[in-house]
Amino acid sequence: MDLDPDLAALRPLGPFFAVRILPGPAGHPAGPPPRPLPTLDRAYAIVTPDDPEDPLGFRVRKVAAALRAPEPRVAASVAHLGLAARLWSIALGCAARCGRLPDLDPRRVHWDPDGGAPDDLWLAGVDSGPADAAALGEAVLGAHLQPLAAALRARYRLAPGLLRGNAASALAGAAREIVRWAGAAGRPETGERARALAADLLGHPSLTGAGTLGGTAFRRRSCCLYYRVPGGGVCGDCCFTSPPRSSPGAAPG
Repeated sequence: MDLDPDLAALRPLGPFFAVRILPGPAGHPAGPPPRPLPTLDRAYAIVTPDDPEDPLGFRVRKVAAALRAPEPRVAASVAHLGLAARLWSIALGCAARCGRLPDLDPRRVHWDPDGGAPDDLWLAGVDSGPADAAALGEAVLGAHLQPLAAALRARYRLAPGLLRGNAASALAGAAREIVRWAGAAGRPETGERARALAADLLGHPSLTGAGTLGGTAFRRRSCCLYYRVPGGGVCGDCCFTSPPRSSPGAAPG
């Protein structure tokens, strides 16, 4: 199966998988984007703190305000996890359902940093290529999550282990949702493809040591810091079983 023009095959999997295609002319089901949107390569660029064209900084501030985060790095981690989940969901969803991978070049993926959750992503087209684990690793880890992590480390002092754990957690979560949908929809082969790809990808050098996968259950070896959000707790795959009482800087990364 090749990719359909609107990637409609992803919509039944849930909101993290759905994506819109540019351009969105009048009459197109997606409609045009709400405003000119930056591409993700611009978001990954290292900029000065007062740069007015700073989509990543804008997003972190938006997340911080919405969560009442106690410090920027907590919001930066949550923002990273959300974007990683979107990218993995689109890539793994297409690979598992269609056997193809859309063009996720960061220069061709548009992002609305002022959008809600899940992150609002628009692709510049539906050109596609092979969808094996190596291709997914290059498209998501190499092209997106590595430069994104570098930008966040430089600006918000996030530990490499925390970012690695976020990337692995987002991948495992995407696979788990595909397996769940595939079971309900009577498409076991789709779930098996997602499970196998996720297992291969968790062995990628960028994710090695991030956690342990058993079936679709994943336990990470780091914490995303969400427990520090007012009213927050530990996530289902966290290394902690309950929110730690130690100082904020003691959270593993």
